[in-house]
Amino acid sequence: MAQTLLVGAVLRDRYVITDLVGQGGMGAVYKADDLRLRGRVCAVKEVLPELISAPGAEDQAHQQFYREASILSQLDHPNLPKVSDFFEQDRREYLVMDFIPGQDLRQLIEEARRRDTFLEEDAVTGWVDQLCDALTYLHTQDPQVLHRDIKPSNIKLTPRGVVKLVDFGLVKLVQPDESRTVTVVQGRGTVAYTPLEQYGGDTGHTDARSDVFSLGATLYHLLTGQAPADAKQRFLTPGALTPPRDINKRISPHVERAMLAAMAQHPNDRPASAEEFRRMLRAPNRSEAAAQGPNVEQMSRPDWIEALRAHRLLVTAALLLTMAAVLVTLWSPNWSPNLPGAPR
Repeated sequence: MAQTLLVGAVLRDRYVITDLVGQGGMGAVYKADDLRLRGRVCAVKEVLPELISAPGAEDQAHQQFYREASILSQLDHPNLPKVSDFFEQDRREYLVMDFIPGQDLRQLIEEARRRDTFLEEDAVTGWVDQLCDALTYLHTQDPQVLHRDIKPSNIKLTPRGVVKLVDFGLVKLVQPDESRTVTVVQGRGTVAYTPLEQYGGDTGHTDARSDVFSLGATLYHLLTGQAPADAKQRFLTPGALTPPRDINKRISPHVERAMLAAMAQHPNDRPASAEEFRRMLRAPNRSEAAAQGPNVEQMSRPDWIEALRAHRLLVTAALLLTMAAVLVTLWSPNWSPNLPGAPR
């Protein structure tokens, strides 16, 4: 593994390294102070060309870095860190972006497990809703931008409740059949969140549905507290994926259906886009509900119970008033049944 930069090192006479945030086989991520914009804290992603390209292909990797970094610097979305600079120094490539404060979602999962509980579904689906917005933005760029390494540890929750899809990197050379696609982050992904088509590495064909798979697997982990069985294991051992509601019975049936659809092995069986996945999460059985109109049968038994509990005083009062009205009517001396031949 390559040696990391020391705290205090200065890049491009501007960025002072203050901390090592993370390190992997392809490089590292640092926290740094910006000397030109006092008070600004940024994240510096380091990429090592010699580790991401075939022998003799360093120049191609360098050109690819600048091409993709240029595209990333043009992205502007509230759920993505803003890329502000990119450069080469000492045969290493650097990408500078906003430093995102807060915890990553993997940390929140671990905290929930220590408390022997699960993350709340409403909060989790709210985060996924924001991520769908970010992916829709990325997937509709020209050329299309894929993340390809969506997972809880690559998603940060800011103190203001905004999630950010982070850890951008540049590690895959463009192939002729994918010349209109920019791939972002680790390229080959992380096993538990990676679809089968991505196992081919540089030869695998990926599209927006690959990111949808990873987002579905991330949702699975967030709501069950455990990473799903990976795609290869599921291929070799049918039934290896435990249904989410078998682990956490508080997961709504429509949320389970959406995440399992997103995690389908074949891309054609998944939601075609992040937007379609979001619709599945937001509106369960919307077409049926619209066709039937308001119907008390749509409320499940637990919903009825909760509704009665919440309004028990009103229900009790209504029952008492009804009984009183019946008794008063029966005891009234002027009341007689309306029957043929009855005296009036």
